[in-house]
Amino acid sequence: MAERQQDIETLKRRGRRRLVGAVALVLAAVIVLPMVFDPEPRNSAPPVSVRIPGENDTPFKPKPVPKQPEKKAESAAPEKPAVEKKAEEPAVAAKPAPAKPTIIAKPATPKPAPAERARAEAALAGVEYVVQVGAFSNLEGVTAKLAAAKLPYYTEAVSGGLTRVRAGPFPSKDAAERARERLKGLGFDPGSVTTKSG
Repeated sequence: MAERQQDIETLKRRGRRRLVGAVALVLAAVIVLPMVFDPEPRNSAPPVSVRIPGENDTPFKPKPVPKQPEKKAESAAPEKPAVEKKAEEPAVAAKPAPAKPTIIAKPATPKPAPAERARAEAALAGVEYVVQVGAFSNLEGVTAKLAAAKLPYYTEAVSGGLTRVRAGPFPSKDAAERARERLKGLGFDPGSVTTKSG
């Protein structure tokens, strides 16, 4: 029975060795075979050489664009009629009567008023003006007054449970100033006119 136990132990050792050898062979195959069968390494892009001029070097000058040669046929053609015209002219040249200048009246275009021009420039530039009404915890009365006065407004949430109310946006600073005066008439203490951000 002791011999049988020894044989089993010997077989277990041999099995472990064979298992370790098989794992080593598989790892070697996984590492070595791709290197053996790998094609030649890919050629990398050619190196880029960058030359930075020193302080004493001449500054960069682009190459001048070459001028296209003019066609000889075109330059020769106008010369011939000029010679022919000289031959056709009479010997005594009479003075032509002075031509009266023709004056074409352009229709008068009305110039826009400075306020309209400023409004148009602001609209083209995308500038909008707003007036801060105030920061309130209860908006019901404020928004009702603004809606009754037909003043455009929008709100922004701020910290502390307050909501900022701003009148606008208006296309021009003048319109914003008029709205500011109307807000004063409604009992508000509006801030100054500012441009709307974003």
